[in-house]
Amino acid sequence: MRNASPRSKEATHQRIVDAAARAIRHSGYDGTSVADIMKQAGLTHGGFYAHFASREAMLAEAADRAGAESIATSARIAAAAPPGQALQAMMCAYLSKEHVRNLERGCPVAALGSEMPRQAPEVRRAATRRIKEMIDSVARHLPDWGQAGAHEQALVMVSTMVGTLMLARAVDDPKLSDSLLESALKHFAPAGP
Repeated sequence: MRNASPRSKEATHQRIVDAAARAIRHSGYDGTSVADIMKQAGLTHGGFYAHFASREAMLAEAADRAGAESIATSARIAAAAPPGQALQAMMCAYLSKEHVRNLERGCPVAALGSEMPRQAPEVRRAATRRIKEMIDSVARHLPDWGQAGAHEQALVMVSTMVGTLMLARAVDDPKLSDSLLESALKHFAPAGP
């Protein structure tokens, strides 16, 4: 029996990471088992260690992938927005009912933030890198980008966005969930003229 080609092994590795990135957002880090991820990827549990040194190594890659997907989505939204409206478009998409419902493909910070302090250092490092990118992305779209206070404003905006999304997902009252989203949007991204 021949060994898999490097390209085939890389494709399989990416399939596992994709499945893990969805699984951690859906079930959390502790609710995500290697066996479940391998099954979702269409593979046997026994093949796991051909791709990862440990569960934590896989979770770190999954956290990185989930963060990268979220940042890429924001970048696409910003690029498609009319001039001067990128930040508003990003916030409207982030604080949308669709994003509340889209746990498996949505922002991993809002889905996993409360679990992060209990994760292995490599998982936290991957998530931290992507959180910094998220903050930088918001800062770059602020009207006063590059001036004193812009980074702090981005920190507050990202914290509010993530917290609002977490709360909107947490409550079992649809009206309250909608009000949380609407209030944050009204405060940070008022409708244009």
